[in-house]
Amino acid sequence: MPGFSDFVFEAGLVARSIGDYFSGGALRLGVTGLSRSGKTVFLTALVNNLIAGARLPVLAASAEGRIMRARLEPQPDDAVPRFAYEEHQASLSGPDRRWPQSTRRIAQLRLTIEFESAAGWVGGSSSLKLDLVDYPGEWLLDLPLLDKSYAEWSRETLAASETPARAPLSEKWRQALVGLDPQADASEDAARRIAELFTAYLKRARDDVYALSTLPPGRFLMPGDLEGSPALTFAPIALADDAALVPGSLAAMMARRYEAYKAHVVRPFFRDHFARLDRQIVLVDPLSALNSGPAAVADLENALSDVMRAFRAGRASRLSSIFRPRIDRILFAATKADHLHHTSHDRLEAILRALTGKAIARAEGVGAEIDVIALAAVRATREAEIRTGGETLDAIIGVPEKGETIGGQIFDNGDGIALPEADNDWRFVRFRPPLTQRGEPAPQIRLDRALQFLIGDRLA
Repeated sequence: MPGFSDFVFEAGLVARSIGDYFSGGALRLGVTGLSRSGKTVFLTALVNNLIAGARLPVLAASAEGRIMRARLEPQPDDAVPRFAYEEHQASLSGPDRRWPQSTRRIAQLRLTIEFESAAGWVGGSSSLKLDLVDYPGEWLLDLPLLDKSYAEWSRETLAASETPARAPLSEKWRQALVGLDPQADASEDAARRIAELFTAYLKRARDDVYALSTLPPGRFLMPGDLEGSPALTFAPIALADDAALVPGSLAAMMARRYEAYKAHVVRPFFRDHFARLDRQIVLVDPLSALNSGPAAVADLENALSDVMRAFRAGRASRLSSIFRPRIDRILFAATKADHLHHTSHDRLEAILRALTGKAIARAEGVGAEIDVIALAAVRATREAEIRTGGETLDAIIGVPEKGETIGGQIFDNGDGIALPEADNDWRFVRFRPPLTQRGEPAPQIRLDRALQFLIGDRLA
């Protein structure tokens, strides 16, 4: 009864949208990105800058002095973990100055912004309830699975695993499939062995050395309390296009668990969280992909195209949003802009725009507003000029994280370095968070521009 269940699902979305609208109309902003793209840092910096009343010149309401204050509110959804803002802020600003742990699950925070409306007949005090929903980008890549059968997903995943970039990483798993009879009796040992090898391949592909992006199912990399469950104990196996799934066979068991994954993991995330979003920022780390080479860059482009397939994108008026929730603004942000001199930021934006070209075309075709920027929610470097051989070069200065290697030198003592050096074939490296005064927001690059695009119209 897929048609009836889809109707019930859509009816539930309408009912929830009506309830959200008449209970105060909070703006729900989704914050996502693939692993290590800076989601936690972005969200922590966003909240810290607004609460601290930081100067945000591109955010019109801030530049015009109309933001009176911003404050955190109690958690709005009882079943969703609270984003640990205080803990993450302490990590960034404490004496050890370390980056907070990456997003491993969905989390939420409500921020109320009190502001003066712009001059005009609607002038006066007002407020915006901003619900910030933080979730792993890997979960977003799971949403296209809802429209794929087990056989389709298996064929696509096996084909991808045989490409030059992935073949060495997936070799053990693919070797285990040789001679495997899909129609043999279901075996828990066989399923567990194949699933473990498949998961090991996904984890290796995500490593810094390879930095591949299209790695669904996302919960295989972040199992949480589902670790070891049948819903995560399956893997693709080769099936002929016209193959029938024999009841009780290994293939039938794998297909059943794949469908259980969609039913108990993917669809609840879509229903309870993703389908309720109004706006979205997708954080992207092109520098890591560039570090890893052309295969990682191509893989990132494919992942961003898959991301856009998941969005219920389209321009939404106040009235139409009551009846069908849609994401009407999407921001793609290249993070870690502070790893480059500002003269190269336009190139970083151009790289991201090229990577997101297909995805942007898909969204613009249904009317969503799109923007692409390069930003650093927390700026870990400063700019300088260095002279070498009679030539003046633009450079950035920062403190590399412990263990980073630059030009054969391993950094572990907190010393800073100016990059680039004339004779140094350096890769993009990680820097420690900046040292800030107690209570002061860290410096940032274009965080205010991101906020203007995402919420500026709601603070008018």
